Amino acid sequence: MVQLTSHASAPVESAVAAPGAPVDRLGLLCHRSDPQDVFPTGLTRLTDTQFSVSAHWPMVHRFFAPVGGSHQDPLLIAETIRQATMLIAHAELGVPVGDAFVMWELGYTCASERLVLGEDPWDITVDASCSRIRRRGRSLGSMSIELLFHRRGTVLASGAGRVSCTSAGAYRRLRGHRGAALDTPVPLLPALPPRAVGKLSERDVVLAPAVSPGRWPLRLDTRHPTLFGRPNDHVPGILLVEAARQAATATLPGFLPAAMQADFHRYVELDRPCWIEVLPAPAGGEVSDGLRIRAVQDGETVFTCTLGAPDAA
Repeated sequence: MVQLTSHASAPVESAVAAPGAPVDRLGLLCHRSDPQDVFPTGLTRLTDTQFSVSAHWPMVHRFFAPVGGSHQDPLLIAETIRQATMLIAHAELGVPVGDAFVMWELGYTCASERLVLGEDPWDITVDASCSRIRRRGRSLGSMSIELLFHRRGTVLASGAGRVSCTSAGAYRRLRGHRGAALDTPVPLLPALPPRAVGKLSERDVVLAPAVSPGRWPLRLDTRHPTLFGRPNDHVPGILLVEAARQAATATLPGFLPAAMQADFHRYVELDRPCWIEVLPAPAGGEVSDGLRIRAVQDGETVFTCTLGAPDAA
């Protein structure tokens, strides 16, 4: 699981984020403090469980940069799912700002040929449908969400997730002992060469040099403006997804993650070593069909991810 707490303490005055709402308000509801990391631009309720989220993907971003210089980064889909889920939960389903989100599952499949950059702006519409909604008083206890991404009448991707919510008080009782992690420096490990993992800057590399074939220490730079854009007492989930993508790229240079299924099993702590491992292909499978990757901490599997190449997707 990955917790997506907003650390803001102010209540949400109006549970509606309308198209054209100020970016700082959308950032609050999407749990992003920097406007350039906020991808939703508005939200419209269609029914009690169906919503339309407008979004904009930049053609140039400091972290979600084009893959190979030609395609939008498919992980924009994963990050937009994350942000859209929290936006809907806060604005329409009664979740107070300050409550914690635990994401158990996150996945997508995309048509990679439709992610070629071109020159037109990347304005996206995301149709979201919530199901298996369980209430916790007036707030949300848990739900599943399915999403369809389209642009100019063409479907780009489909995605899904499963989340649960915890009140701020319950989260403090659960994780209060980890509060010291917010102020404890995390040693910055050496980085793999950026181009080996499909990056341009060492700042964006989340893997240290391998200790054995297919096994890398997780590298944490808590000063990273996007991955650690707000205080966290654990490793952010999007960083684990990025680690899986970088492990796939280190294994198969030029790998484009056209499909992803991630499962978060427990919190990944900042102050203990974590290992990213590429798992062997299942019997009868080919590594070119996709890769299975896991994160291991204290001898336990804490995160698993399957990444599919375009043909497999």
